Amino acid sequence: MDNEMKLEIRSKSCNEAFARIVVAAFASQLDPTLEEIADIKTAVSEAVTNSIIHGYDSKDGVIHINCKLIDSSIEIEIIDYGKGIENIDVAKQPLYTSKPELDRSGMGFTIMESFMDFFSVESIVGMGTKIKMRKEIKK
Repeated sequence: MDNEMKLEIRSKSCNEAFARIVVAAFASQLDPTLEEIADIKTAVSEAVTNSIIHGYDSKDGVIHINCKLIDSSIEIEIIDYGKGIENIDVAKQPLYTSKPELDRSGMGFTIMESFMDFFSVESIVGMGTKIKMRKEIKK
């Protein structure tokens, strides 16, 4: 089954739950388990939150969410046009945060990587960040 969905939201924290639910609803076509849906929702939530807090510094911007169903997997791209990440390897370190004053855990990338079957980050400073994730739905 091949199908795709594109969503564009403003970088407002109130849209994070909406994005998570829309992606989960789209993924439901693959008949995932509750655990698989929870993994997808958590990973999407982390990626969108990163775009809002880090990419746009909580300023107004746009986040694109592209999803594709390919065979028994969902591929998810979350793209922002914010400030980008200077050093992805450092940013991916567990507990690293560029905003310690916000009392954040610094586990976003670690969570995305552990909950999904594939995870990558592409970023250009001053231009934005693209998160790519894939989850295989076991039959």
